[in-house]
Amino acid sequence: MVRGETATQAGLVLRILGIDPGTAICGWAIIDNENCENKAVDYGAIVTSNKEDVSQRLALIYDGLLKVIDRHQPRYGAVEKLFFGQNTKTALAVGQSRGVALLALSHRKIPMVEMAPTEVKQTVTGYGRADKHQVQIMVARLLHLPEIPTPDDVADALAIAMTGMQWVKYREALRD
Repeated sequence: MVRGETATQAGLVLRILGIDPGTAICGWAIIDNENCENKAVDYGAIVTSNKEDVSQRLALIYDGLLKVIDRHQPRYGAVEKLFFGQNTKTALAVGQSRGVALLALSHRKIPMVEMAPTEVKQTVTGYGRADKHQVQIMVARLLHLPEIPTPDDVADALAIAMTGMQWVKYREALRD
């Protein structure tokens, strides 16, 4: 790399793991940014059963995220900040899953960025109050996917990864 040049300017690949935490479904996505273009590498969901004990479900999410991290070796992680809507029970469950995601990233010493849901929507669609379907359509278009990823949590994880990538590139530009 030339002095003052960021990793993306030098043609190196930046890889990020986006995580959409949830106890029933935890979406995850790996995207690369090379030569200023994002590419979906892999994505999926860790699905748990509500018949399992909460601690077992969280352990499954943790183990699943570690497998994704170990397989893909992301340089960064991106996790959406917790949004407290009207359902506090759901917010608590998401908060537990989010904590497990943060722990997995920390245990693998992966620096991470966090962003609010409105920041994710703004980055992907240009409008911070876009609905879920608008975000899904833009994720598929921007990443040149043949169809909208399912379940919704996977499309959300891709959007989180894309937003996280923008934050990482911004930080790197400031550092140089």
